[in-house]
Amino acid sequence: WSTGTPGSKMAALGPDRDQGGMEEGAGLTVSSMIKEIQGLKDKFKDEDVEAPSPFQDLEKATVLQECRCFHEPNIEPRKCATLITKMLHIVTQGEALTSTEVTDVFFGVTKLFQSQDPYLRRMMYLFIKEVAETCNPDDVIIVTSSLTKDMNSNDDLYRANAIRVLARIIDTQMLGAIERYIKQAIVDKNTLVASSALVSGIRLHGANPESAKVVCRWVNEVQEAVSSPNDMVQFHALSLLYEIKKNDRLAISKMVTQLTKSNMGSPLGVCLLIRYISKILNDDASAAVARMAQTFLESSLRHRSEIVIYEAAKAICTLDNLDQRDLNPAITVLQLFLSSPKPTLRYAAMRCLSEVSMRHPMAIVKCNDDMEALISDPNRSIATLAITTLLKVQHFYK
Repeated sequence: WSTGTPGSKMAALGPDRDQGGMEEGAGLTVSSMIKEIQGLKDKFKDEDVEAPSPFQDLEKATVLQECRCFHEPNIEPRKCATLITKMLHIVTQGEALTSTEVTDVFFGVTKLFQSQDPYLRRMMYLFIKEVAETCNPDDVIIVTSSLTKDMNSNDDLYRANAIRVLARIIDTQMLGAIERYIKQAIVDKNTLVASSALVSGIRLHGANPESAKVVCRWVNEVQEAVSSPNDMVQFHALSLLYEIKKNDRLAISKMVTQLTKSNMGSPLGVCLLIRYISKILNDDASAAVARMAQTFLESSLRHRSEIVIYEAAKAICTLDNLDQRDLNPAITVLQLFLSSPKPTLRYAAMRCLSEVSMRHPMAIVKCNDDMEALISDPNRSIATLAITTLLKVQHFYK
């Protein structure tokens, strides 16, 4: 279907406008697609059956009774970690704990800091983060001394997790007291510690205006972290740098221009950069910035990472005021993804093409053969998107 008129291309999809009737030929028709949908119903009927949860029969009162072992002088790390897991399950399932119950369990967990078992310590960090917002602020302060001690320990795992927990429970006044340690952690050689400090900075920046002012003072350390050789540190650093500068359009344009010339190594970082570029283009950027941004998006279609290629294609397809001719490079990439052995790529490409079909149905006509092949895809979501997108394209020709 790469050649010929639009009418000839759609001859296999349904009604022929010139003949004025419905042809049930060798091609795809509305009735055949309905039959495909009916066939898919039985194919996927057992797909949504969920495996039973090992914690589905937990009773809150029983678990709370068992948590009294936290106060025993001889701590059993594995038993305590299992109980914390059960409590986390109860909390995350929406079952409310009274203030007295939360306080009792919280104080019991704080007594487990005397254990040096790494698995138990990580479960303690998770529990404190989950219940800190429901605890009395005066009770939470008690645990900050233990967390501050962990933040300055020689164990990188303790340091990283302690920073993330502190970011959830401290106020602006205490943030000023530990600011020096977080700034040092942002440029730490250990990537886990650096990423934890950056993620904590993102959370603190959005907590309240006072904390945001403190985080904005870390801009030099964050810019240094953007140049880190580690992909995840680059990604988190770029996220925080954008949060710090997002209210200054000139600073954002300058940052994006510099980063497009720096050859970022992190695929996730490049994806973020593409999203920022897309926002700049849709916010009516200057001609010079727009030209640079469009050039970067087109070059990203040839990136070594599939997620970057898809993000660039998606950004091009969602830009406003683009002609069909400008969409062709992105559509070609998405067409290749339709035949990928990876379900995630097929689904992502199909979803993007479905959105394009609402505005530029002519642009995706060349993908009809590939989309028709996906009607029988083992993944229900992909098959559904293929059918609905083909119907949208057919509707355009009616």
